Amino acid sequence: MVDGGRIPALFAGLCDDAAVFPPGLAPLPDAVVAHDEHVAAWYAGLVGPLVVAATALDDLDGVLAGREVPLPVSVTLPGGPAQLDGVLKAVAALPVNLDALEIAVPDGMGPDEVLAAISAATAPVHVEIPRDDRRVPLLTALSGTGHRAKFRTGGVRAELYPDEAELAAAVRAAVGADVPFKATAGLHHALRNTDPETGFEQHGFLNLLLATDAVLHADGDPEALLAERDGAVVAARLLALDADRVAAARAGFTSFGTCSITDPLIELAGLGLLETPRGEA
Repeated sequence: MVDGGRIPALFAGLCDDAAVFPPGLAPLPDAVVAHDEHVAAWYAGLVGPLVVAATALDDLDGVLAGREVPLPVSVTLPGGPAQLDGVLKAVAALPVNLDALEIAVPDGMGPDEVLAAISAATAPVHVEIPRDDRRVPLLTALSGTGHRAKFRTGGVRAELYPDEAELAAAVRAAVGADVPFKATAGLHHALRNTDPETGFEQHGFLNLLLATDAVLHADGDPEALLAERDGAVVAARLLALDADRVAAARAGFTSFGTCSITDPLIELAGLGLLETPRGEA
């Protein structure tokens, strides 16, 4: 049973607001205004922090001038840990709450180097796990540290989308190491789909949620769940999860970056997984 006007625990904080990133590419001032509107709306419980790049922090200073209520942000460091000191200094001078850091791993940097390089972080770090043989060693090194993983699930080219087997293997590795993860890029819809413009095979964020549950409980085939396109099948399986399984799935798969907050909201409502309050779109 879903409760109109409330966000079910299964979806609480699921959508990190990545409006400034492709394909949305919202101007930063517009993204801040929209984010404030999202967190004041009835669906605020769905919404995570505004995701901004390290290189945008100077611009954010001007956008937030005079702001009294801190803006929750997650900062991406595509240049790797070398950007960390500068980011922490910039954030300290801004009216923001630093919810997380999302740090890429440079080529050739091993697990021990990564952990040493992020040791000064003042917020949880999502370490962007490379799609190479460092994946398992990095996840093993992150186990028990309080840090998290970040998996890329798509991008602007077809080869940036891992297939079902690769993504399922990443989930298995994260669950096996007891490392929570977020996902980013390419999760434009709730369900597995083929993009009509590019022809790219895109993962669905609900498919990824079900695959995480399946790995946690050895209940179902995560590859098949990642490939499932039938909304009724996906919704029914999600609605059948009890509170313990919901909590476990969300402890494993913490959030995903989306350039639209309202699109996931509309799709969840369309699948019968949440109800909008009367009078709301």
